[in-house]
Amino acid sequence: MSDLLAGIDIGGTKCAVCLGESEGAGVTLLEKRRFSTPPTPTATLCALGGALEELLAGRRLTATGISCGGPLDSAQGLILSPPNLPGWDHTNVVTPFRERFNAPAMLQNDANACALAEWQWGAGRGCHNMIFLTFGTGMGAGLIIDGRLYIGASDMAGEVGHVRLAETGPLGYGKRGSFEGFCSGGGIARWAQQRALAALQEGQPPAFCPTLETLPAITAESVGIAARAGDTLAQEIFAAVAQRLGQGLALLVDILNPERIVIGSIYGHQRELLETTVLQVLQAEAHPHALAVCDIVPAGLGEQVGDYAGLAVAALASKSAVPEKRQMTR
Repeated sequence: MSDLLAGIDIGGTKCAVCLGESEGAGVTLLEKRRFSTPPTPTATLCALGGALEELLAGRRLTATGISCGGPLDSAQGLILSPPNLPGWDHTNVVTPFRERFNAPAMLQNDANACALAEWQWGAGRGCHNMIFLTFGTGMGAGLIIDGRLYIGASDMAGEVGHVRLAETGPLGYGKRGSFEGFCSGGGIARWAQQRALAALQEGQPPAFCPTLETLPAITAESVGIAARAGDTLAQEIFAAVAQRLGQGLALLVDILNPERIVIGSIYGHQRELLETTVLQVLQAEAHPHALAVCDIVPAGLGEQVGDYAGLAVAALASKSAVPEKRQMTR
């Protein structure tokens, strides 16, 4: 018998509603709606609920899973005013869906939700100990430890982007030299802008930024394209990103001893620029016995991991209408 699952993604600029059908160990993404985030929490929840009703078209929902950036209180279903959602202060997002659709609902931060999706349906299938790294706009982690999603004492487990890897460096997570500063789309873009400005002032414009006017348009993707085309500065930037990514992974391997580290977004797109150096740093820095049992792989769900994230939380919610406070099982 199949379950009808709803996945809700709440972001600072965009929201999405996905409908999926789960049967056995798999899930099928049926439909999706995406729209700009309305100006208030009330308007957003109303729009999300309306979109879900349209997708359901009278069918009975099994469970709803909600994915959102932290901080949040997953046990109480509260969003606690994340930086990209000002005004969402102690906003209860679980109760409205549970009551409107008369079905279990659960909230998780986006990294945890993506970790659940990769664990159940992606590159983490079959693992008992797995780490998922977002490596997209920001850098966060979802932790599967001993076959459970581990969220920590206050839903803050896995905030690896805050870890400082160097005394100085690009800004990320409000901290210079942080893991997120070196290894995120935003961090790479800001760092590349600084390096490009210096190069322009020296009369040596890089391929990804030929003029001052193009400076604001720099992205991690444009730097990657230039690096693969042979631009020296772009290659230097990605070599440093790879070095810091390997350093961060070595810390995770030594501390958590995972079977697999699944890396999202940028790693899959820029793997040819990153993988060799990352593995070399891991060989030099990580404990050999821990590294010997750990695979480093790109996300199996690719760019769709965000679509499946909420569905994975919904699948978890369908198995228990009352989630545990500290840790949850599949």
